[in-house]
Amino acid sequence: MAIVELVMPKMGESIIEATILAWTKNVGDTVEADDTILEIATDKVDSEVPSPVDGVIQEILFSEGDVVGVGTVIAIIGTEGETDEDDDGIILNEQLATNEVANHADPVATTDELVEATRFYSPLVKNIAKEEKISMAELEGVSGSGANGRVTKKDILAYVENRTAAPKPAAITIAKPVAKAAPKTTAAPKAPVYKAPPVDRSGNVEIVEMDRMRRLIADHMVMSKHVSPHVTSFVEADVTNIVNWRNKNKAAFKERYGEKITFTPIFIEAVVKAIKDFPGVNVSLDGNQIIMKKDINIGMAAALPTGNLIVPVIKNADFQNLAGLAKNVNDLANRARGNKLKPDEIQGGTFTITNVGSFGNLMGTPIINQPQVAILATGAIKKKPAVLETEYGDIIAIRQKMFLSLSYDHRIVDGMLGGSFLQRILVYLEAWDVNRGI
Repeated sequence: MAIVELVMPKMGESIIEATILAWTKNVGDTVEADDTILEIATDKVDSEVPSPVDGVIQEILFSEGDVVGVGTVIAIIGTEGETDEDDDGIILNEQLATNEVANHADPVATTDELVEATRFYSPLVKNIAKEEKISMAELEGVSGSGANGRVTKKDILAYVENRTAAPKPAAITIAKPVAKAAPKTTAAPKAPVYKAPPVDRSGNVEIVEMDRMRRLIADHMVMSKHVSPHVTSFVEADVTNIVNWRNKNKAAFKERYGEKITFTPIFIEAVVKAIKDFPGVNVSLDGNQIIMKKDINIGMAAALPTGNLIVPVIKNADFQNLAGLAKNVNDLANRARGNKLKPDEIQGGTFTITNVGSFGNLMGTPIINQPQVAILATGAIKKKPAVLETEYGDIIAIRQKMFLSLSYDHRIVDGMLGGSFLQRILVYLEAWDVNRGI
């Protein structure tokens, strides 16, 4: 029988762990390829993990409610047939080839903690080594016949059988470095550690535990503010032509394309044009390196029934016309509300738009969706008196106005770039042709 290790899949950009919601299979159950084995959740999406092979569940390594790192082995599946590695396991993910993802198992040798593994050892090999009191230093010296020199079950059993006749490795001693007198310097002041003030729980109160998604969102928002120095710029756009065009064409648009035309795809189209003019906002910062993104993938914050937000991503938005954008916006928003988004639909974004106007807000100061460097908030559209310049002089007219606010990472986007980019979005919106076809 061959052993297949099921690992926690990567569920999105910057996602390093997921919570196990429920196991749909138990130890001893027979599964077919693509059968759902468990349900997991991150701060962005809930998803099902399918079986990669036909087989029988041999072992479940984590319980419901456990938070597990990406790449960690979460279950063992036994399959029919033999492999060249003799029951020692089939590695299905390159991430398993590092020692980091094997941390679900107990350490092989508690007396040899100074030696780190330089190759991957399966749980079976580790268990045998532990039972035979083989230290990591000794295990590192065992020749492996598996892929990339990996030690198989056959290798470890053969070593154990011949171990009594083989010389044991010399004990490793590490000389303690001689401490040198450090030059006298003035100690730098320690950075202050801020703690939330205590909350008075007395009186007429109700205590409600934050749900899993709200806790993760809270952590993500705090992280973003710590990582990026936020600056927010504002402009007020006259979108009268857009409102009039939509009112005139929404019925025909629905009839031709079978989709409602909202303001969101129109805003996305303007943002995409502005990104092409100012690609410096379509980047990420990695240390001192600027990662210039050639793809324009627009994230759109969508509200869930719980009140939390999720950000599905429209990939390659610069290659889509208005009808295509409208179809994608409607589809992603509907499936977000039904909690039916796929993992790859919430990752890979390079710029995000959030519509605070949908809550009746005039403007907002959004927090950057890391590792992006800018986010646009669109406010509510309101009728306002405005001064218009005409060939007969200035007049006061009723116009449809809205605020746009752009938060950006001041480490990489300075005021000139951020302000110019935001102004260019305004220009594209205000230049909308009221006679444009659908």
